[in-house]
Amino acid sequence: MTATVGDFLVERLSQWGVTRIFGYPGDGINGGFGALSRAQGKIEFVQARHEEMAAFMASAHAKFTGELGVCIATSGPGASHLITGLYDARLDHMPVLAIVGQQARTALGSHYQQELDLVSMFKDVAGAFVQQASAPAQVRHLLDRAVRTAIGERRVTALVLPNDLQDIEYKAPARAHGTAHSGVGYSKPKVLPYDTDLQRAAEVLNAGEKVAILVGAGALGASDEVFAIAEKLGAGVAKALLGKAVLPDELPWVTGSIGLLGTEPSYKLMTECDTLLMIGSGFPYAEFLPREGQARGVQIDLQPDMLGLRYPMEVNLVGDAAETLAALAPLLEHKSRRKWRKKIEGWRATWEKTLEKRAMAKADPVNPQRVVYELSPRLPEQAIITSDSGSCANWFARDLKIRKGMKCSLSGGLASMGAAVPYAIAAKFAFPQRPVIALVGDGAMQMNNMAELITVAKYWRQWDSPKWICAVFNNEDLNQVTWEQRVMEGDPKFVASQSIPDVPYHLFAISIGLKGIFVDREEDVAAAWEQALASDVPVVIEFKTDPNVPPLPPHIKLEQAKKFATTLLKGDPDEAGVIVQTAKQVLGAVLPGKAK
Repeated sequence: MTATVGDFLVERLSQWGVTRIFGYPGDGINGGFGALSRAQGKIEFVQARHEEMAAFMASAHAKFTGELGVCIATSGPGASHLITGLYDARLDHMPVLAIVGQQARTALGSHYQQELDLVSMFKDVAGAFVQQASAPAQVRHLLDRAVRTAIGERRVTALVLPNDLQDIEYKAPARAHGTAHSGVGYSKPKVLPYDTDLQRAAEVLNAGEKVAILVGAGALGASDEVFAIAEKLGAGVAKALLGKAVLPDELPWVTGSIGLLGTEPSYKLMTECDTLLMIGSGFPYAEFLPREGQARGVQIDLQPDMLGLRYPMEVNLVGDAAETLAALAPLLEHKSRRKWRKKIEGWRATWEKTLEKRAMAKADPVNPQRVVYELSPRLPEQAIITSDSGSCANWFARDLKIRKGMKCSLSGGLASMGAAVPYAIAAKFAFPQRPVIALVGDGAMQMNNMAELITVAKYWRQWDSPKWICAVFNNEDLNQVTWEQRVMEGDPKFVASQSIPDVPYHLFAISIGLKGIFVDREEDVAAAWEQALASDVPVVIEFKTDPNVPPLPPHIKLEQAKKFATTLLKGDPDEAGVIVQTAKQVLGAVLPGKAK
């Protein structure tokens, strides 16, 4: 049988090591899907319910595996639906390839149905490489370059294939002027700074008496090296959200997350340090870093454009985190004085008591902090946890304790709603034997994640283990924005924009063949997690949570306090509950005993 362009595409992707593609079909890409079918499982196709979710899955696949993520969609709306998920990959520096259909070459420029200027549309999100093929012999070098650019530069790329091109006979490029003859293969380089620059970094770090380390996603492959450096310097380690799994939270000098969703120890670590070592992080909020001039700085990143961007660093090192730290370690002096380290451990111990008091404070009906607080010690080994954006990300950041060997992630740079469930699905396909848990707000469930439960129902029986859990925080409120309105704008809750319908998510799960659990009493939270973790069917746990529990930042500025007071003076529709729960959370941190 003559191989078509579509057949060549599938075969070439396989040669590049691609084993799974996420997407949704349509007539603009039928030639590619026919080839996937003829390839008889050489590349697994995962059918999402929506193209945006497929792009999120491709992004998550890249995050959790380190491999190229691939998504596929038809022309027109299929292609445009991918954009949000692709931006998630772009902003978090993930290698993702989008393959999309287009109308026939002879129809282009005629205002044909579903004809969009796809190259222009993808130019920003896939600016590293986006091209439309016009001849069979061109597809080879376009695909090779798209893949190599994505994995080599950790960027999003896109390949546009007109539908008539996909079904015609594939022909290799002729040996002639005006042709390109590309090949398969990429080996990750060893990226390491010069010895003189490493020595300059060591001099800064050795001179510091109070060293703080901030790790991000770029340090995920350097856990052992980060641990060794922190021990040698007697440093504390704070974690950007995407770097949450770099070090286990059981280490007493790991201060947890940083920023608005961060911890008090991380805030103190940054405000009192005299030296900052930032590794693989693009953490954006400068107000949570040391004051300019307070600390000497060293930064390590693979991408030069991320260096010195958040804080004026004295030494900027372009390099792989693990390689650079391993080369730097012999140049560092062991700090025998541990006064700084003991101070950090004291902050952390006090914070743990505060977290417990906040989580165990009574709410109406369920304290959302307690949901994650009770999950944390029950997490199975090797678990993978995803979180959506919104108030649930606060509890993921603060109350979830990661142990060695676990993975976790969320939409970082884009902070998009709707990523948790597709992330969790992609994680389960990549690691079908591992337990996977998604933490999702009811806003994201209603927006697009509820439909992806159907994807779970479609595929779960082929997974090695059925342990897949979606925990829904049902508070009938777009809660993070509600609190941002109160604290940042000084405005009461705007009911028209913030209140959302009460949906029985657990019953929907049951209706499609999954297990559903409903929890509206705090004393039932722990048992619900244990029941879900023991299930031999994927589970949706619906927690009826209190929207008035405030996602308090680690440090409340005077301006924020003034605006919050203004909110109450203006009259908030949930004023009574807000005052009660805010009092419990604040007083729980300073008064003895548990807040009641």
